[in-house]
Amino acid sequence: MDTKQIAEQFMEGYDCSQVVLRHFARELGISEDEANRVSACFGGGMQLGSVCGAYTGALMAIGLKYGHSSLEGLMQQKEIMMSKTAQLKEKFLEEFESLECKCLIGYDVSTPEGLNGALESGKLLEYCPGLVDKVIQMTEEVLNERRADR
Repeated sequence: MDTKQIAEQFMEGYDCSQVVLRHFARELGISEDEANRVSACFGGGMQLGSVCGAYTGALMAIGLKYGHSSLEGLMQQKEIMMSKTAQLKEKFLEEFESLECKCLIGYDVSTPEGLNGALESGKLLEYCPGLVDKVIQMTEEVLNERRADR
């Protein structure tokens, strides 16, 4: 997937969180529909201008692959998941100055004025697709890196 395809998905109405999680859906054993629904409330910084939706979509992918869900081996699995989460955060902050959507794009897209500003400035369709593409790449590295899996 490239930034043009990501921008097209935005124009269709999908949010950054949906684009990221849906990219990993098949690999993680869920349908694209399930990925879209579970991540729908996380675009635009959880619809609050808060934590970047692409980042939260990536966290969902990490949780699906490495999350703890049973008491057997819970602490060991939780440590792996936390390590993967820390790896993603480190990669993200090496590339971007903040985890906050409104800091990254300079607009609070949770407000009509902020959303219009982000659209009119081109940030949503120029900056965000590149960010999403980089987050997908980072997440692929984290999901497929084996060092911490053992």
